[in-house]
Amino acid sequence: METGNPEDRGFDSDRLGRIDRFLDETYLKNGRLKTMQLLVSRDGQPVHYYHGGTLRDDGTPMREDALFRIASMTKPVTSIAFMQLVEQCKVALDDPVARVLPEFEGLGAYAGGGGDLPFAPTEAGRSMRFIDLMSHMSGLTYGFQNRTSVDAAYRKARLDLSRTNVTSDQYIATLADIPLEFEPGTQWNYSVATDVLGVCVERLSGMALGEYLREHIFAPLGMDDTGFDIDPSQQDRLADAYAYRPGQAPRLIDKGGESRLMETAKFHSGGGGLISTLADYDRFCTMLVNRGAFDGGRIVAPKTLDLMTANHLPGGADLTQMSQSLFSEASNAGTGFGLGFAIVTDPARTLIPASKGEFYWGGAYSTAFFVDPVERITCVFMTQLYPSSTYPIRRQLKTLIYSALTQSNA
Repeated sequence: METGNPEDRGFDSDRLGRIDRFLDETYLKNGRLKTMQLLVSRDGQPVHYYHGGTLRDDGTPMREDALFRIASMTKPVTSIAFMQLVEQCKVALDDPVARVLPEFEGLGAYAGGGGDLPFAPTEAGRSMRFIDLMSHMSGLTYGFQNRTSVDAAYRKARLDLSRTNVTSDQYIATLADIPLEFEPGTQWNYSVATDVLGVCVERLSGMALGEYLREHIFAPLGMDDTGFDIDPSQQDRLADAYAYRPGQAPRLIDKGGESRLMETAKFHSGGGGLISTLADYDRFCTMLVNRGAFDGGRIVAPKTLDLMTANHLPGGADLTQMSQSLFSEASNAGTGFGLGFAIVTDPARTLIPASKGEFYWGGAYSTAFFVDPVERITCVFMTQLYPSSTYPIRRQLKTLIYSALTQSNA
């Protein structure tokens, strides 16, 4: 991939070179990570590109157009799609979710006591609103949290494994039979909320989520390699996926050449189902750093993106005060949450170089991105190692990138 002169974009070339050496020595040579790609851009122009490792466990070389499971990096895309509908006044952030999903009417929080989930007692409370879905304050959860009886009900219903199991309507019907963990708006909990949001996009638009994203986001941005399904002609581009094993080499868990992702998805997971490339997601990030604009077109309005990247936690709290979730897509201190993104509210408390207002997220296979609207820097990192909490690579990459910056806008 061609990059411009880093010096022209306010970076030190030698210091950027530290990134390659660090990734090679810390992760690649010892087999901690099998495959990696990184792209750093400023003002929408690539300034540093790295790729290493192999595409497949059989030694197939890495390729620039490799396809990756981006998991929860799907969430910001779905959130942008929903806000397009908000801009058209087809829905409002403070509308009750039951307006679009009548199955959720009367859904309450688990009250404990007798009965087996999903038929446990519930407590009536404030109705779930769309802003609760977007800010992860809905009362929904993930089965992998392994903390509560509600989490257990999700695992029993296989709600974390819905790609080929259910349709969108079946997914919502199953969720509607399981109580919430808490009254909406009172706590922060990483959850299937963005999957629910994706179903709302489908019902409001009358289109399958993948079709909506293709028409309104991917085509305008030129994200031609992003979607919920993989064309058979692209199968040779899908990277293998691995799982961490303490003290051992990563375990191969999904061979690119034999992946279940070759099956057509019945359910388009707005919270984690997209497959994409480094170049495609860089285009998405370029749109974000340009406040919704890309190549003469517009995906969302600047004020819409401003609203999405404000901290929506009550009283300006950060995640240390609001969250008990087990997740690693964001560090907690000095970090708030907006409408689809984690937001840096206090760079000093993060203990990592950052700008106030920087926003980001990541995926379960250790992929990550961030957008710095002050320095106009974007970064996309792709790999395929589950879970994302295995290594502190996101913190390390940010430190290396900012240490190479010589001209700051702050």
